[in-house]
Amino acid sequence: MLMAPVDNISQKLELIDAIQRLGVSYHFEREIDDILQQIHNNDDNNVDSHDDLYTISLRFRLLRQQGYNTPSDVFSKFKDSEGRNFKESIIHDVRGILSLYEASHMRVHGEDILDEALHFTTTQLESMVSNLNPSVAAQVRRALERPLRKWLPRLEARHYFSTYPETASFNEVVLNFAKLDFNILKRLHQKEVSELSRWWKEYLGVQEKISYVRDRVVELYFMWILGTYFEPQYSHGRMMLGKVVCLVSIIDDTYDAYGTIEELKLFTDAVLRWDNCCIEQLPEYMKSIYKAILDLTKEIEEEMSKEGRIYAPYYTKEAFKTVAQAYFVEAKWMKEKYIPTVEEYMSNALVSGGYGAVTTLSFLGMRDATKEASIGLAVTLRLLEQQKRYADSWMTLSLLSSSEVRTT
Repeated sequence: MLMAPVDNISQKLELIDAIQRLGVSYHFEREIDDILQQIHNNDDNNVDSHDDLYTISLRFRLLRQQGYNTPSDVFSKFKDSEGRNFKESIIHDVRGILSLYEASHMRVHGEDILDEALHFTTTQLESMVSNLNPSVAAQVRRALERPLRKWLPRLEARHYFSTYPETASFNEVVLNFAKLDFNILKRLHQKEVSELSRWWKEYLGVQEKISYVRDRVVELYFMWILGTYFEPQYSHGRMMLGKVVCLVSIIDDTYDAYGTIEELKLFTDAVLRWDNCCIEQLPEYMKSIYKAILDLTKEIEEEMSKEGRIYAPYYTKEAFKTVAQAYFVEAKWMKEKYIPTVEEYMSNALVSGGYGAVTTLSFLGMRDATKEASIGLAVTLRLLEQQKRYADSWMTLSLLSSSEVRTT
């Protein structure tokens, strides 16, 4: 079905969109990329003057998602003769406006027409939602709550199982395939959570040694790990990243709610020194945490060296160091009852939030991630932090942690 001749661009785009939203596009990466590359290369011919708002918006979103910098001026045809406002003729096109709304979330800085499109579509959808039939109204409310761009893939796939049959392009074969695939992957994900939980309880001994920390294994796995990549080929990467995130969560709780400022200073210094000799200088409850960090890094180093990626563990160490330093700054503010300025707080919070660390470390489990990609991402994140543009950019950069690492 996917590789059949492209007679109708709109139908082909709808099939690709359904495959992606149902969470099975990882089976067809090369095929989808070939089709979208062909559409992008022939973009001038594909954008027919008779194409409707829905089709143009869908094509724009799918191409942008795939990494193609397709121009946003394709939406100029839907503005009035003065170019100030969108035409009244599209106001009642619910499907088209919803598609444009989703496309506008693929904008980058400086694309005024997409900024205007977002404002226009949001206003229109909010005003019309109460008058729509229940099924369409539910789709609109969900989109307004969070656009496709920001939904976790597994949540979107599970939800789309129930709404896909209501679309004009519904195909039962595609839906049944997606459901079977979802259940197969769910078993794998459940097994991974089970293994992480066993590591948390038996190796870390959380309940006996550090009972003050929150038991968040399932939450951390689902939100941080499965949200990064769910595909089966990255199972090993999820386990490594899962252990790192669990340890970061323990460190977070230690700095926020348990350690004294003197103990936290010792722990921060130990992390920065990264030496087994530091263990004896730490309080008893911190020893197991510090040892777990060193052991995990050594485990990652051994596994990465087998793959010839001896550079990878460096980023694990740097992640722990930068996060520990940021946590210590916040602990000092709390101890001294200091209220930082917005600028001071944001500069530190952009690191303590952990997004940069997780994004960078997600490359550990990706065998197709090159050294250049890892280094490039780390350097870019550091530059963005320094320029205080990190908050706007980390999610865009995190798209690099997909099933195929792109050179941008």
